[in-house]
Amino acid sequence: MLRIRLVEESLVEPISNGEIKCPVHLYSGEEAIATGVCANLNTKDYIFGGHRSHGHYLAKGGNLKAMIAEIYGKETGCAKGRGGSMHLIDVKKGMLGATPIVAGTISLALGAALGIKIKNEKRAVVSFFGDGATGEGALYESLNFAALKKLPIIFVCENNFYSTHLPIKEIRPVKKDIHEIAESFGIYHKKIDGNNVLKVLEASKKAVELCKRGKGPVFLEFTTYRLRGHVGPNDNIQGEHKDIRPKKEIEEWKKKDPTVNFEKYLISKKILGEKELKQIKSGVKKEIEAAYEFARKSPYPDPRELTKYVFKK
Repeated sequence: MLRIRLVEESLVEPISNGEIKCPVHLYSGEEAIATGVCANLNTKDYIFGGHRSHGHYLAKGGNLKAMIAEIYGKETGCAKGRGGSMHLIDVKKGMLGATPIVAGTISLALGAALGIKIKNEKRAVVSFFGDGATGEGALYESLNFAALKKLPIIFVCENNFYSTHLPIKEIRPVKKDIHEIAESFGIYHKKIDGNNVLKVLEASKKAVELCKRGKGPVFLEFTTYRLRGHVGPNDNIQGEHKDIRPKKEIEEWKKKDPTVNFEKYLISKKILGEKELKQIKSGVKKEIEAAYEFARKSPYPDPRELTKYVFKK
């Protein structure tokens, strides 16, 4: 969680000063979900993400240098500098891709799960998506097919209560928890505090076990809150940096910061001390500095190779 947080916060300055050109959706505040879920997966398991997927990529073991280089649009990036922040991929680690299209990778995750079922493999697939995806038909079609075929897929809804800048309560006609949509498909579902990494770990462990025993699919709703803007460090509405979210609401969620609270937990349980935490932070910061140095020194793609990698040969 700390590694993801420090990486995300390191992007604030280069985004703000224009050094980074592509749109960047920061994962700050939601780290417990990617961390807790991916802790139960191995490299043979697959995950798919969306527009806010730095955390998913890193938690699954994605190469940090390749991610920063991709955000800078460099040839050494994980998508060869062709995709930017919202198109991360590391096939060797089981991160099969992310895309900014809302609900765009849910059906791809479904296909991967179907392939696993056909091959009779012991793998699980996780489809990460936001609360805004509940307004897309692809989600419901995928839920139906996954239930019908009993596929080893975990639908993970990261509910941060805002679809872009619109409160989720204003775009859902029925005031029920999101996870309840799985009920009509006969899918096991549960709502979990997504800012408590231990609860995330426990719930996703059960979900992975169910899928690998042929008892899938599973639908998990994790409640959380983004600490940064929808795009970039701050929300930008009509050319102004301002946040439509109530200040009181933001302050209340800051008290639930998953990284800060888990640090307090580790110290209170005498699992780690202040000295060890400082060493961990120092190590991560050095790793991040090395990643930026690598990205800045890396070359941009050759414009003459614009169409390279579009199709697999």
